[in-house]
Amino acid sequence: MSEQLSLFSEVAPGPDGLLLPVWCVWGQAAGRLSRRHYDYSQQKLKQAEDLPDWIAPLTARVETWAGLPAAAIRQLLLTEYAVGVGIGWHRDKPHFEQVFGLSLVSACKFRFRRKTEGGWERYTLQAEPRSLYQMSGESRHVWEHSIPPVDAKRYSVTFRTMAREVNRASR
Repeated sequence: MSEQLSLFSEVAPGPDGLLLPVWCVWGQAAGRLSRRHYDYSQQKLKQAEDLPDWIAPLTARVETWAGLPAAAIRQLLLTEYAVGVGIGWHRDKPHFEQVFGLSLVSACKFRFRRKTEGGWERYTLQAEPRSLYQMSGESRHVWEHSIPPVDAKRYSVTFRTMAREVNRASR
C-alpha cells in the first residue's frame, strides 16, 4: 500500500502575524547593510548609504511575496552568526513595521515569548535554511523573539518596512 507523504509536517500555531513560507534562494550573504542606520546613542534613525544593486532583486521578491509596493522595504540587515552566537530577547525598534527574515546556510531555533498573567507563553519556530518568515501584528509588536547560540555558522537577511510615522517624517 502506498501513502502520499506531506512535504511539510503539521506545525503548531504560533504568534498571530507570524508566517513561514519556504523559499529557494541561491547564494549567501555576510556583513551588515542598511539604508537607514539606528544610532543607539541618540536613539534615532540616521540615513545610510543606498543598498547595493545586487540585493535589489531579492528585496523586490520579498516585497512582491508580501504584496508590498516597490521600495516599501527601507532597511536591510545582513548578519553572520558564528558557532555559539545567538541574539537575546528583544522586539525590533518601533521605527520598523513589518519584519521579514531569510535564514541561510543552517537552521536555527527562532524563539518567541510573551508575558502572561501566569508567566510566559512561548513558541519556537525552526527556521530552516533558505526559508523566509514574516512578523507583523502581534508577533511583531507584542511577542519578543530571540535566537539561542547556534550549532553551525548561519547567515540571515532581515528586511524591514518603516512605521508610517517614520515614513511621513522622512519625506
